[in-house]
Amino acid sequence: MSAPTEVFDSRERCKRLPGAPGVYRMLDVNLTVIYVGKAKDLRKRVSSYFNRNLGHSAKVRAMVELIRDIEVVVTRNETEALILESNLIKELRPRYNIVLRDDKSYPYIYVNTADPFPRLAFHRGMRRDSGRYFGPYPNAGAVRMTINLLQKLFMVRQCEDNYFRNRSRPCLQYQIRRCTGPCVGLVGEESYRLDVDNALLFLAGRSHDVVSSLVGAMEAASSKLDFEQAARLRDQITKLQRVQAEQHITADGGDFDVVACRIHDGVGCVQVFFIRGGRNLGNKTFFPGHTSEASMPEILAAFLPQFYLAGNVDREIPADIILSDELDAEETEWLIGALGVRRDGVIRLRSHVRGERAKWLEMAVRNTELAVRDRAASDSDHRRRLDALREFLELPETPARIECFDVSHTRGEAPVASCVVFGPEGARKTDYRKFNIEGVTGGDDYAAMRQALDRRYGRLKREEAVMPDILLIDGGKGQVLQAVEALRELQIDEILVLGVAKGTTRKPGLETLVMADGQSERSLPRDSAALLLIQQIRDEAHRFAITAHRKARAKARNRSPLEEIAGVGAKRRRAVLQHFGGLQGVTQASADDLQRVPGISVQLAQAIYAVLHGSP
Repeated sequence: MSAPTEVFDSRERCKRLPGAPGVYRMLDVNLTVIYVGKAKDLRKRVSSYFNRNLGHSAKVRAMVELIRDIEVVVTRNETEALILESNLIKELRPRYNIVLRDDKSYPYIYVNTADPFPRLAFHRGMRRDSGRYFGPYPNAGAVRMTINLLQKLFMVRQCEDNYFRNRSRPCLQYQIRRCTGPCVGLVGEESYRLDVDNALLFLAGRSHDVVSSLVGAMEAASSKLDFEQAARLRDQITKLQRVQAEQHITADGGDFDVVACRIHDGVGCVQVFFIRGGRNLGNKTFFPGHTSEASMPEILAAFLPQFYLAGNVDREIPADIILSDELDAEETEWLIGALGVRRDGVIRLRSHVRGERAKWLEMAVRNTELAVRDRAASDSDHRRRLDALREFLELPETPARIECFDVSHTRGEAPVASCVVFGPEGARKTDYRKFNIEGVTGGDDYAAMRQALDRRYGRLKREEAVMPDILLIDGGKGQVLQAVEALRELQIDEILVLGVAKGTTRKPGLETLVMADGQSERSLPRDSAALLLIQQIRDEAHRFAITAHRKARAKARNRSPLEEIAGVGAKRRRAVLQHFGGLQGVTQASADDLQRVPGISVQLAQAIYAVLHGSP
């Protein structure tokens, strides 16, 4: 298609448009789509843009000045028009549309109920397999947190099936009371199934039924004088009741989403809270593009179809969607029709609610206000780099936590590993950690890296602490494979591992990323924002490692070698140093000379000589 050469006649073009439902596209002089819209009557809707008496906003007036052609697609009904509009906005990202930059699927917890010993599994993507799916959760961290909670409450396994089938002894999860050990027959199928059923009830929002069931089981065990089992059930009930209080689980639950919108300094923010079975599964924050002159109802009207309908994402649509602002009647009618068709059921869009749902809405609005103000005050450059990294790695969501490891030593002396942490706000220095490496051969970077990773993520696993989304390793294929193996043994499978390998000349900008398989590599342009972020994090890990190593090396060098000799205490050290006038004199002395010091035996003199001269 070539650019139009004739002067654009808006009146003549609008006359030729059909009076039918459909989607229209506004094109500029370069035939670039600058706006996509829907209409019940294409002729009336498009003509309204060129009516100067309607008092359009400055944004609309600026857009109209750029229009040089209009393309339309007629649809069978308004619902098809709304879905097509959402898909085109997602695909084309026109400069005058409010654009939602989110095309990922959301994670779920999956339980294969047909398995004799089901596991709690992380799942993202199409829900094709038989079994039970619970969610959606706003991010992978929320899924991991919930699975950890369920392991603590019901001790249901999380390990992969291959790992489960090939065990000969219980793993760490059994030892820290996060699993009952079905892999080696430490629990029967019937007893394990009871724990799974209670976990499923909890995930379905029926935690009160779980408590009632456990109370009955506790009383039955007590009547049979099985006091050990009764005590275990009592502790389980106590934990569950504490969780109910902490997570504000309500009986007036149901499944619904709360969608709140707020604007600050021209920045629009939308938050979606996922409420399932009375439990808040978490929330997701969005900052749609091109919202500077839009109202909150306009942002919501543009957000909802793009979020629930656009693309091929298998996104769950609940029967109730609670909104912070009321949409106009026409938009509401269109959305209810289109969402109902996609859900194959009735949809309710409401902004006036009472009771518990009003409290959920109030909480969502308050959090959205805080998020949009924080965004306005945050470092936009860092967020741009994070978004660039997400796009380069084709991640489903922007990483919320990145950790990077580096090892520093001087020819094997005083090895120290560093761990630095970056989040959406930048470096989190309070989360930095250093590891003094012990018991490895000097200069063995692989063993040093492995020890640091085992210590770091073994502790995070035990403490149920927050795991990173991305783990950067300052090194090549060998270091990456060590990291992957360490995480596999700890049953941590949701962390993306990347190695940052220096180029042959070791100059900045020539780095390559070693992927988690330890074989494939990817390069970034030297001016890439993603590469700048990786360099920043890698350099910070390097700086922190060198600083920690120098301190450890200085401490080791300031320590007298006599302090490491068994049998030479403070009194004997002082006597030896005074006898020879200092450490240099002691080093030059022979074993016979050392024997002449009061309190130094023949064996001790030989031991001192051997340490100072490196003798075996």
